[in-house]
Amino acid sequence: MRVMVFVKATEDSEQGMQPSPELSQMFVDMGKFNEELVNAGVLVAGDGLKPSSFGKRVAFDGPGRTVIDGPFAETRELVAGYWIWEVKDMNEAVEWVKRCPNPMFGPSEIEIRPVYEMEDFVDVIPEEAAAIHDGVGEKLANR
Repeated sequence: MRVMVFVKATEDSEQGMQPSPELSQMFVDMGKFNEELVNAGVLVAGDGLKPSSFGKRVAFDGPGRTVIDGPFAETRELVAGYWIWEVKDMNEAVEWVKRCPNPMFGPSEIEIRPVYEMEDFVDVIPEEAAAIHDGVGEKLANR
């Protein structure tokens, strides 16, 4: 199963990264952890994200679209980084997260969510939509 692993933002992470010996060590520790994930065949993708002050949101209301510039106020709802992992089950994902170095300098949270697979929609997705999805997947695989 695939899971998306979210590193939740903190007030500190929303300030951006300031060079420091602690930050340098965090990069080393996280690099080693990512290497373990790769060697175990778990890591599919992952990156850190810039603070929300660099971001934008697009709000949808029927046909209308509204662009909202960052920064965004609710830090606890923001994401500072992510991974996509291929794991046996949620328990394996939890065990990997427990091994992860703390991605922040203080208290932090990591959230794990299963990714929907096409099999989850077998009874509801129209055949045409499944074919489009499969075609997109093939194009991505051949990039």
